[in-house]
Amino acid sequence: MQRSSGYGSDGIYRSLRPQVSIPNTHSLVHHLFTNVSSFPSKLALIDANSHVTLTFSQLKSLSAKLSHAFIHLGLSKNDVVLFLAPNSIYYPVLFLAVTAIGAIASTVNPTYTHVEISKQVKDSNPKLVITVSELLEKVQNFNLPTVIIGSRDSGSSSKIVSLEQLLDGGDYPTEFPTNVNVKESDTAALLYSSGTTGVSKGVVLSHGNFIAASVMMGMDDEVAGRMHDVFLCVLPMFHVFGLAVITYAQLRRGNCVVSLKRFEFELVLKTIEKYRVSHLWVVPPIIIALAKHGLVDNYDLKSLIHIGSGAAPLGKDLMQECASRFPHANVCQGYGMTETSGAISLENPSTGVRNTGSAGILVSGVEAQIVSVDKAKPLPPTQLGEIWVAPAELEGLLVSHPEILDAVVVPYPDAEAGEIPIAYVVRSPASSITGEDIQKFIAKQVAPYKRLRRVTFINSVPKTASGKILRRELIDKARSKI
Repeated sequence: MQRSSGYGSDGIYRSLRPQVSIPNTHSLVHHLFTNVSSFPSKLALIDANSHVTLTFSQLKSLSAKLSHAFIHLGLSKNDVVLFLAPNSIYYPVLFLAVTAIGAIASTVNPTYTHVEISKQVKDSNPKLVITVSELLEKVQNFNLPTVIIGSRDSGSSSKIVSLEQLLDGGDYPTEFPTNVNVKESDTAALLYSSGTTGVSKGVVLSHGNFIAASVMMGMDDEVAGRMHDVFLCVLPMFHVFGLAVITYAQLRRGNCVVSLKRFEFELVLKTIEKYRVSHLWVVPPIIIALAKHGLVDNYDLKSLIHIGSGAAPLGKDLMQECASRFPHANVCQGYGMTETSGAISLENPSTGVRNTGSAGILVSGVEAQIVSVDKAKPLPPTQLGEIWVAPAELEGLLVSHPEILDAVVVPYPDAEAGEIPIAYVVRSPASSITGEDIQKFIAKQVAPYKRLRRVTFINSVPKTASGKILRRELIDKARSKI
């Protein structure tokens, strides 16, 4: 492996950051509270809108009580719970309570219309909804049991209870249920992609995904010896970055997370000043405001030591302008996606060159392949290409079928999704399995966006003398029929 780039002889880039050791702690809840058990009285969550706070001890007790309350409501392992709510300290509390019993959190953008929410409800089949009174109208027609964060209208349906009523419904223990077996491989969240390249797709994230992401994202601060910082979560918690990276990963490190219900620029500035926020993750439009808006000069923001940006490219000039206004802070950006639990690459300005417009190097534990756009060939450093998303999962599932000898999955252009997976399959002798049979076989085991859209049978998979699949031949073959 090249020490300067992490590029290996197999065409794969590996992270130059320290290696990570992922603990075997089964559930994300157990992992979190095992990690922070030594400082129960430290503040874990602050609600900048209501000024309510929770220590780590209170966070654990409240989450545990709610997990028992959810069981009392009839919620079981693998049941889906729809989250339709803005940021608040109760968002992570309820997320922990749901996942503690093996149920699955499926988060929704509060700005979605009833029609958009209906699509997610149809796809995820939730058994319970968690929302706020001002958004109740968007979900009432689903006729599902609903928990309201905040007060409940007196005229509401009997299926609707407030969070307070839920807690008052029994003398629930302050320790998490022990009769539920939650494993790292169990699904913790069903988050939906943004839909920027097509229809929004459900992404399955396991407990292990959240645990791994929290360790990987905290590696730089761990190496630097940083602890007990204050993170402002102004990015939405329904999004993987707000939920997994800013909230869960930082709580796991013992940092305090300050939540803001929605973005209001001056309130962001007031909150940074009031709570001495040290870390701020935002999107480029907020970086522009931080760099240029006159209101910034009215507040003491010297507590900021880290300003990070994601979700869209941040140019070199804007990074430099923001850094000039906040000389006491590192300005950086990262790149990630829902499917990777939030992060793929990240700058580390404390050890590298600053303000270059780069999205940084791979975070600890990540491997990546960059391929040429035209031939899908692995590319070495300094070459321009695209990230290759490996189809190994689908191919592994295909060859696990007793009537399939070999299989290859390749991308195929699609007007809505950009690209969709299609398969070339070699059947075993005397097999009568159909393409539809194979599609159903895969659909039962993967998230909707991974389902095969087409199956073509071939006599053999083209390979080199060394056994490497000639994937490009099949990609060209598929595209020649467009």
